[in-house]
Amino acid sequence: MHITLISNHQRKHSTVEEKGMAETTVLPSSHGCGLCGFMVQFLRGRWFMMFATFLIMSGSGATYIFGAYSKAIKSSLGYDQSTLNILGSCKDLGATIGVLSGLLAEVTPSWFVLLVGALMNFSGYFLVWLAVTKRIPKPPVWQMCVYICIGANSQNFANTGSLVPCVKNFPERRGMMLGLMKGFVGLSGAIFTQLYLAIYHNDAKDMIFLIGWLPAVISLVFLFCIKEMKKISGHPHEVKVMYQNLIITVGLALTLMALTIAQNYFNFSHADYVASATGVCVLLFLPFLVAVKEELETWQQKKEDALKPPSRVVTEEPPLPESSNPRKQEIVPAHCTTDKGGGDDEFRQEGCCCGDICNKPKRGEDYTICQALLSADMIILFIVTFCGLGCSQAAVDNLGQIGESLGYPTKTINTFVSLLSIWNYFGRALSGFGSEQLLRKWKVPRTLMMTISLVVPAIGDLIIALPFPGSVYIASVLVGFAYGVQLTMVFVIISELFGLKYYSTLLNCGQLASPIGSYFLNVRIVGKLYDKEALKQLARAGLTRSMVPDLTCIGTQCYRTSFLILAGVNTLGALISLILVMRTREYYKSDIYMKFRDEMEANEKEIAMVSSADHK
Repeated sequence: MHITLISNHQRKHSTVEEKGMAETTVLPSSHGCGLCGFMVQFLRGRWFMMFATFLIMSGSGATYIFGAYSKAIKSSLGYDQSTLNILGSCKDLGATIGVLSGLLAEVTPSWFVLLVGALMNFSGYFLVWLAVTKRIPKPPVWQMCVYICIGANSQNFANTGSLVPCVKNFPERRGMMLGLMKGFVGLSGAIFTQLYLAIYHNDAKDMIFLIGWLPAVISLVFLFCIKEMKKISGHPHEVKVMYQNLIITVGLALTLMALTIAQNYFNFSHADYVASATGVCVLLFLPFLVAVKEELETWQQKKEDALKPPSRVVTEEPPLPESSNPRKQEIVPAHCTTDKGGGDDEFRQEGCCCGDICNKPKRGEDYTICQALLSADMIILFIVTFCGLGCSQAAVDNLGQIGESLGYPTKTINTFVSLLSIWNYFGRALSGFGSEQLLRKWKVPRTLMMTISLVVPAIGDLIIALPFPGSVYIASVLVGFAYGVQLTMVFVIISELFGLKYYSTLLNCGQLASPIGSYFLNVRIVGKLYDKEALKQLARAGLTRSMVPDLTCIGTQCYRTSFLILAGVNTLGALISLILVMRTREYYKSDIYMKFRDEMEANEKEIAMVSSADHK
């Protein structure tokens, strides 16, 4: 017979194994009930880790403000638009090829992944800054591509090192968590703009230096605070805390939008910029107060539970062996059976990240890396991501030159970039929370949200191709919002279809389609057509390429053809994504988070057991 102690606040029957007892959460009595004990719990808790992740994410979006400093690179180094777009594609390549960071996260702790990312961020952007400010001889184009690729690739290490543990610590609310975390990445462009205006005033070259040192410092400060927790339990206010942080970030986004518009229409002094940046930082640190409040409540509850005596002793039969438990057995198709025993199959399935490719698990269970990459769902998602993120990234990278070609002043172009960054946040955050509610209440597949996110930027592309007064404002909002939705949905869909065991690698493999799409759509189409039109204008003026420092096109025709093509590619991606919607509609009708709730309930029972045992 198996003996289980039940405390007063836990009335459900449970069976706890001895090995689980050794891994449960440290109780207040272990560190004393004073300030020191609370600080230990706070710094090791999920809520402080969430706050630290928010700050790291807010410094991980330097790639999204490329349009704000790309003109400085182009004029300082004498590049034409095709060369600048090659540099932008290398930046996109670095920002999205995260396989190395994913594989590194499989074998090293999160702090090491963050450390590598911090070193790469500073070294890459610092070399770009040295070249643009002419502190070193002008490097060849390939060297500049390497520099910016290294700096942008650090974003993957920050994402993998902080985002993946946070998702695993909040598995049942991963849509909301990913929406918040990716939302901070979307806001980072506008945050960087306010900080650089306050620190360096209005020199785009100094912005490159800022995005080199600041994200590295943030990662180093919170290096040992980010980790995956072995045992997690439910929290009564979990959803409430998510919405509190959402309200804070929405307030931050609206503040950034108001500041961006005000700075475009009024002349701000340096003191005004400092005051604006200070206000932004205050809002950025409000989630810290939420974390303190929640950890304090948890601390008080643990102290009360530790003082409660066990109410009764319940005897239960021992659980069935795992081999006889029908919920634990795997169904192996006949064409995939082998002569080996069950133990060998289990070792092969659990011990190898490339596992049995033929014997794929059900959707939502833990796929191996090869099983996921070779599945039809991942291939369709890859094509859709190629179309959606490739087109959106092309629009983002060319936003500065689009404004220039239509005759907008530099300050207004910076407004476009900031607005895109802010609406990028709204797309990320609201898609995470919105799709979560649609899924829980009406079983709407998240893949359908992905379809809608490809239709919206197609409209923005058409507005850029056929401009009218003020059209770039509208286009930046549509493209920015849809881009944010796409990024969040790709991360959530991969976690829900293929499980969390190899999530750090799979999410980075899944977004490889973005740089590939960016190269073909941005460099081979948008850049080439822009330069072709600019050369026509030079010829009409009786000039040659060697007679001008950089190749610039002015007029509505500069981006017309290329953005009509992008609108068509987005529409094609939306149609292909409907295939994934049809394939996954039955899966999303089921309770896809049931197993995570079961695990958290089991952990709560273990904590109650230990609390009663310590009291006794």
